[in-house]
Amino acid sequence: MTEETKTPRAPYLWEALLAILVLVLSISSAIVFYETDPHIAMLLGVVAAAVVGMRCGYKWLTIQDGMIAGIANSLQAVIILMIIGILIGLWILSGVVPTLLYYGLLILKPEFFLPAAVLICAVTSLATGTSWGTTGTIGVALMGIGAGLGFPLPIVAGACLSGAYFGDKMSPLSDTTNLAPAMVGTDLYTHIKHMMYTTGVAFGLTLIIEVILGLQYGGSDADIAQVHLILETLDKTFFINPAFLIPPILVIVVAYRRVPAIPGIAAGAVAAALLGIALQGNSFEEILNVAFGGYASETGVESVDTLLSKGGMDSMMYTIAIVLVAMMFGGIAERTGQMRVIVAKLLERAKTTSSLIVSTVLTCIAANLLLCDQYMAIVMGGRMYSQAYRDRDLHPKNLSRAVEDSATVTANLVPWNSGGAYQAGVLGVATLAYLPFAFFCWLSPIITIIFGVMGWTIQKIEDDPETVHEFVAMDDVAQKAPAGT
Repeated sequence: MTEETKTPRAPYLWEALLAILVLVLSISSAIVFYETDPHIAMLLGVVAAAVVGMRCGYKWLTIQDGMIAGIANSLQAVIILMIIGILIGLWILSGVVPTLLYYGLLILKPEFFLPAAVLICAVTSLATGTSWGTTGTIGVALMGIGAGLGFPLPIVAGACLSGAYFGDKMSPLSDTTNLAPAMVGTDLYTHIKHMMYTTGVAFGLTLIIEVILGLQYGGSDADIAQVHLILETLDKTFFINPAFLIPPILVIVVAYRRVPAIPGIAAGAVAAALLGIALQGNSFEEILNVAFGGYASETGVESVDTLLSKGGMDSMMYTIAIVLVAMMFGGIAERTGQMRVIVAKLLERAKTTSSLIVSTVLTCIAANLLLCDQYMAIVMGGRMYSQAYRDRDLHPKNLSRAVEDSATVTANLVPWNSGGAYQAGVLGVATLAYLPFAFFCWLSPIITIIFGVMGWTIQKIEDDPETVHEFVAMDDVAQKAPAGT
């Protein structure tokens, strides 16, 4: 960073809000009124944030450093996106996804599909600690099965996301679950145990809703003839064999053994390619072409062609562009202190325990909207409120729970957040389309607010002093925090 010729000042509240207003209005206008892509509209928000930064005395090189730092934080997510695109294409070409679809359509009954999808994704995410890996593998197959059973794709996507993010926030293997208690000064298992109260209620309500929806759609809309047509088409087009279950099992096993996401997902793609050559008769040329451009199904059956025409590195470039532009805005907002000004104003109004918890939740959601990354939201929420909770003799686990109940689960509900962009790209459903049906993801912050307002399970430091730890250094956290889940 270059030295400033004069000391930059903190943005005024109206200045910070102005940059946010430009971002939100630009994106909403592009999507709602003009039905166009949000990328250029998001750049207008970046320009507004940069102008506010320069108005506050920051030199352009400092603002540029902020943008570059934001992009750097997203590079792991970008790599994962590209590999996931390759994996999806190769899993279809080799027969992995067709096999999963075939067996899934045979086994899963329409009336039980939605709650089953939630539970399957929850167990997978609990075992692996990753919502991204769960939706990019098991979720893709469940989307195809749900479409075959006659379910609207946004409803299926919501069920997959609800299960995946339940596992992500409750698994001791999850990076977000480890990051949140580290931010506030408590231990992992104290954090998980305290989350069980709010998470259990949110997950229980989600399952009830999914059962009701499943009975409604599965009992009336499922087209059995269509299911038979899909099964017949898959059987004629691909060699269906249990051996093709090896790649998804491999991905789950290597993730459970804490193999990093990039080599773990790559292993699943390589395994599929090898099986495709050995059993499906794929050529090396086909593998290269599909890995980049995706698989194009030409069976003549529209439903099957729609399900299987996807994947490839190129299919992720739209999403990657959203992530990069979003992180440019987040980097400027973080470097120039625009987010901190808004949080400080919220903290001024948090006079009671209930208002403090509400402020925490709203701050984390706002951070997901503005900083465009769930890790940034966790760091922001945890660090900004840590001292305030301790000053009021509130155990840090109250804060870590509020942070995870809001920051972790709402990232995928924001179209320009790295989480929302990723999930929309992988599942093939627009973020705003699946948002109403991702019940667990928006019920979680509501439930934690209710618990905070009512004072339920809110504990003081003296109730559990042994699990109160010192703060960790921000620099240490920044080095440990990954860019994608």
